[in-house]
Amino acid sequence: MPGELRWRRPRGADQARVLAVLDDWWSGFGGEAGSRQRALLLPRLFFQHFADTSVLGEAADGRLTAFLIAFRSAAQPDAAYIHFVGVDPALRRRGVAAGLYRWLFAQAAADGARRVEAITSPGNATSVAFHTALGFRIIPGQRTVDGVDVQVDVQVDYDGPGLHRIAFTRPLTHADTSPASAG
Repeated sequence: MPGELRWRRPRGADQARVLAVLDDWWSGFGGEAGSRQRALLLPRLFFQHFADTSVLGEAADGRLTAFLIAFRSAAQPDAAYIHFVGVDPALRRRGVAAGLYRWLFAQAAADGARRVEAITSPGNATSVAFHTALGFRIIPGQRTVDGVDVQVDVQVDYDGPGLHRIAFTRPLTHADTSPASAG
């Protein structure tokens, strides 16, 4: 991960800091409903109970610059799940998000996981391209949603009625355990 940033595990109190940047970092995507949905995806429990598989980035002045919230699956012990990732728009396209993912790949592989899973919204083409560039494969789903043909496989109602998602999986390899792969 980029060295000019300071990296640490999140704490419960960090939830408010993360929630405070979401609308700005997502450019208000989805309006008030989108804002509420993003906030509901990050309850304090993630910062309290999944800190060992999550990380926050801060600038020298203490400003939040990036975060990754992830966990090992209790139901599928061979899987790690990336729940939510955010990077300050001023730092995008500098390898920060890829570094966060590589860090998690190394952590999960060292802990015995064999794959990593993630999801994104069907309209987020940038996220789809990012995940596939990192070696994720789109899990097969439906190609027609609400009577409309879509470009990728979608998991219909994945997160509830009308909350469709694209689901990804990526196998972990021996190369993912290398310190160099973690940036």
